[in-house]
Order: sequence, then C-alpha cells, then structure tokens
Amino acid sequence: MTQTTPLPSLNRQFVSHFGEMGSRWGINRTVGQIYALLYLSPRGLNAEEISETLEFSRSNVSMGLKELQSWRLVNLRHHPGDRREYFEAPQDVWEIFLRLAEERRRREIEPTQSMLRSALLEEAGSEDERYAQKRMQDMYELIEKLMTWFDDVQRLKPETAMQLMGMGAAVTRVLDFKDRLTGSKSRITKSSDPDSSNAS
Repeated sequence: MTQTTPLPSLNRQFVSHFGEMGSRWGINRTVGQIYALLYLSPRGLNAEEISETLEFSRSNVSMGLKELQSWRLVNLRHHPGDRREYFEAPQDVWEIFLRLAEERRRREIEPTQSMLRSALLEEAGSEDERYAQKRMQDMYELIEKLMTWFDDVQRLKPETAMQLMGMGAAVTRVLDFKDRLTGSKSRITKSSDPDSSNAS
C-alpha cells in the first residue's frame, strides 16, 4: 500500500475549484480534480496514490485517467522495476493549452465545419434557404479564418506566442496606423469617431 501525504490547504483549494469548473469545460468533477492534482504534483502519480489522495474509488480514477489520456492532457510514465503506471501533466502550460485547444477543435469545431460545408454545397430551393446559406457562409468563413490563425499560432515558439498575447492593445494601434497609411478606416476607428454616426 502506498503511503500518501495529505494535500496542503492551498493545493486542495485548487483541486476543489477545478472540480467545480470541470462541468463548464465539458469534463466531469472527478476528471477535473484528477487533472488538477497531477498538474500541481512535482512527480508522476499512480492510480492508487490518486485514489487515496482524492478519496475516489479506483474505478472512478481509472475512468478519469482514460478521459484525460483521450484529451492528451496527461503523459504516461513507467519506472524501472515498477509495474505500475505513473501519470503526469505536461510541464509547459503553453503545451497544455495547445493540446486542449486541438482536442476541442477536433471534437467540436471540425464537425461544425463539415456540416456547414455540406449545407453550402446544396442547391437552395427557396429564398429562405438562400438567406440561410448566406448566414452559414458568414459563419463558415469566420471559423476558417480563426482556424488558420490558430494553425499559425501553433507554429510559434512558446515565448513568441506569449509576447504576442502580451502586446494586447498595441496590436490594435499597429493596425490602426496601417489603416491610416493605406487611407482606409478600420471598424475600430469608425466606431470611435464621434462624427461617423452623423455622416450621410
């Protein structure tokens, strides 16, 4: 029997919160708590340790670990001379974000893209259907642009991606400057122009 150390109060708060938030992210409470425990652990944990620490049944832990593996949010490790499997969360938070985003894309966004693509290839039989296709086309184009942007972000080095996200409003200022140079107005410039609403 593995002797486990009780979780410190701060760690337990984090684990409890992740369990509560899990359902909002599409995972159940047990899976959220298992992931939070692994994320904070300085070493890999086996199923027995997870079960004892969180006071979950071994069957619930096993199912939770399988779910996390399907999301590619945990890595499996083996120790020499030990037949047990040890699980750990990726150390790089950027890698965790990318894995989560890739899985949500595969499970949620790609099926929507496929449905929209098929609907847009159909022959519209009425004015209502033509209008519906126009709306679906707008949605499809937005998703395509977002996915292209995500593909570009994935290719960035983690430190470059973090710098890009840290730029915040600076990106808007660069785009606004570009619009002034080219003689065009961005939507942000138009909406912030007090005279724009009075233009005839």
